[in-house]
Amino acid sequence: MAPSNILRTIAVSCCLFIASVATAEMRDIEIPFYDSWVSSPHADITSEAFVHWEEEDDKLVPESCAACHSTTGHLDYLGADGSEAYSVDAKAPGLEGVQCTACHNKAVSEMTEVVFPSGKVVERFESDARCMDCHQGRASGNAVDEMITAAGVDDDTVHQDLKFLNVHYSAAAATRFGTEAGGGYEYEGMDYNGLHYHDDFATQCNDCHSPHRTTVKADICVECHEDTGAENQWAFIRSDETIGDFDANGAEEGIKTEIENLHGILYQAILDYSADVLGKPVIYDSHAYPYFFNDTNGNGEVDQGEAIYPNAYKSWSPRLAQAAYNYQFVAKDHGGWAHNGQYILQLLHDSVQDLGEKVSVPAVERPEVY
Repeated sequence: MAPSNILRTIAVSCCLFIASVATAEMRDIEIPFYDSWVSSPHADITSEAFVHWEEEDDKLVPESCAACHSTTGHLDYLGADGSEAYSVDAKAPGLEGVQCTACHNKAVSEMTEVVFPSGKVVERFESDARCMDCHQGRASGNAVDEMITAAGVDDDTVHQDLKFLNVHYSAAAATRFGTEAGGGYEYEGMDYNGLHYHDDFATQCNDCHSPHRTTVKADICVECHEDTGAENQWAFIRSDETIGDFDANGAEEGIKTEIENLHGILYQAILDYSADVLGKPVIYDSHAYPYFFNDTNGNGEVDQGEAIYPNAYKSWSPRLAQAAYNYQFVAKDHGGWAHNGQYILQLLHDSVQDLGEKVSVPAVERPEVY
């Protein structure tokens, strides 16, 4: 059966329609928003998000991943299948994609809050609570602190029980709600932005993203940002709340560029700290798990044979684990500059300054909390 027919069969099975069975005649069923959904990442059952477990003997998604990588698993997580909510009781098939019923069911319609990995709870009566359940990451700053406390060593001591904690990807809800969600690593004594209020017309995920295609509704952006009609021009957007030179280059830039440059400054500080302070150079590859690897020749570049699991970086100190967590938190939310640019910049700034206690870093401004 062709992939398109498989997807159509899946969609038919998941949508709640009552078909007439008065006669034996087959009737076509029109599925609302099918064409939009079928072209989305949620329907791409050939993507890594859904085929990752195909090499396993049972080809099933484990309980720890099923809530967001399987329709059956998500219904289990919600308690829509009659099970206890906010837990997954069994493995689930992965080649379902994220079907209609994952986001359209009674349990979802009654949601009033979202629980983040930090344990923080955000009250949310709006329809995008269903988006936030999965697009929140899988780790938090709290988890980093708990790991460091358990290790019981000072900031610059490598310990075998320390490791890189990965937030996962597309943690847009954690970014958008900032300190209210506790997604980033927040340094002691520092204040951070909470929910980013964009404007009265963009208050929910689906105000800016098509709920079925998941793409950005660019036509809405240009209603206010008239000079940024093309996606590649969005980098020039800058609001009054984000005035400042946060990457210390003296140039007038959009907030996206400021974040990218400060992100690069943090990476260089991570490289310098790992090599000069710990004596164990590290490198990063955004497309290879577990992302941080030993820089075997110390050249600061990812060379052939370095970004492999057996070469995973294991020389973590508390200071490096904190900075690496924030580096990844920012790297894996490609829309972070729009979701909550202030929070992103605050996390990056504080990580740079903390590493700056041991290595040379530029003096950069910190965005105010508002």
